[in-house]
Amino acid sequence: MILWNAFGTESHPAYKALEASNGVRQYDFLRSLVETALHTKQCWLSHEVIKSLNYHAITCLHISPGAYRPCEVTVGEHNPVPYYAVPTHMDSFINQVNSKWASKDPIELASFVLWQLNYIHPFINGNGRTARAAAYFVLCTKLGGLLPGEKLLPELLRENREEYIVGLKFADQSFPDEGSKGLSKLHDLISRLVDEQVSS
Repeated sequence: MILWNAFGTESHPAYKALEASNGVRQYDFLRSLVETALHTKQCWLSHEVIKSLNYHAITCLHISPGAYRPCEVTVGEHNPVPYYAVPTHMDSFINQVNSKWASKDPIELASFVLWQLNYIHPFINGNGRTARAAAYFVLCTKLGGLLPGEKLLPELLRENREEYIVGLKFADQSFPDEGSKGLSKLHDLISRLVDEQVSS
């Protein structure tokens, strides 16, 4: 059962209902993933973590859940990397994250993860949901535990979509030429939303 193939739209009530259920399951899995990473002292990002987060987000909604995309996609004005280059770009991205794990602050590393996953756009669908969840995984794991709050960072980012998109576009245009300054808008947004989450 692939609901996109059945209905050709994401606005069908059955699609919306399963999308919401998938979101709950993705968060439950994410929480377990953070706790397991900390308990086993395996605190790093991997293909398996990212693919599993995507699987939980889009299973039975779109084809190839948890698998890197086998075709080209476009996202508004952004043209992500060609599908055949996705594995190489993901290898490089994951290596960069893990090599900076100890030296970068949690917000900066989460900002980088959020931007790069949206930039590469490695999946058929659910890239935004996966990027937000992966950024939160990195943030919580770096900080040593799940953060308290009623609304979590992934949900708050979605609610602040316009500012989030501005931050992604700014990073597209200025990173790496301007170094960490290219991530400044995402860094500021995530910092503010983490404060908002914790204070709730």
